[in-house]
Amino acid sequence: MADSYTATRERLTTYFDRTAAKTWAQLTSDAPVSRIRQTVRAGRDEMRGILLGCLPEDLRGARVLDAGCGVGGLSAALAERGATVVGIDISPNLLEVARDRTPSALMPQIRFEAGDMLDPSWGAFDYVVAMDSLIHYTPADIATALAKLRGRSREAVIFTVAPKTPLLSAMHIAGKAFPRKDRSPAIVPQSIPRLERELHKFAEMKQTALTEVGRVSTGFYKSQAMELR
Repeated sequence: MADSYTATRERLTTYFDRTAAKTWAQLTSDAPVSRIRQTVRAGRDEMRGILLGCLPEDLRGARVLDAGCGVGGLSAALAERGATVVGIDISPNLLEVARDRTPSALMPQIRFEAGDMLDPSWGAFDYVVAMDSLIHYTPADIATALAKLRGRSREAVIFTVAPKTPLLSAMHIAGKAFPRKDRSPAIVPQSIPRLERELHKFAEMKQTALTEVGRVSTGFYKSQAMELR
């Protein structure tokens, strides 16, 4: 896993921190965007609501890892519920946007840091939330990441993958999962049974089941929310 995961993470770092940082900052704002990006924006907003729906309304006293926090929208929503949040992202540029956008009243509850979401130095958490931060990885890499994150969470890991549908698989094969001029590294559609089999290769995860908690399909945004408790 190490070489595959590291190589993908490095490509993502280059993309999000250099190639498309401004594009993603605009996409996650309320600035005008193209029709295609409007569907992505709407889909991401809907998925954020689904993930938040998996968590208690009252998170006071809870420590939450926002793994791949991007510009910090989910981190802010978690802090509004009272959580202490560690927001980790591979892009320092996006984290600067997160710090600028987060209301100052919430900043004492949020620690934004650039780095690897799997780094054990971030400590243990009550919940881990990974919205669209695993979608570029292979099933084996995702399973390894989930096993590591589950070992550091007391309650649950809630995450998203790209569902393996005929349309998304065709888009993946054709290399058209994002507009050509600023295409990200490939999104990898996932079969949930395959992902579960990969997860069960870890002795400590053999009795673990993945639960599907919601799916979003809006234009170019296709995402499946999953829960690992």
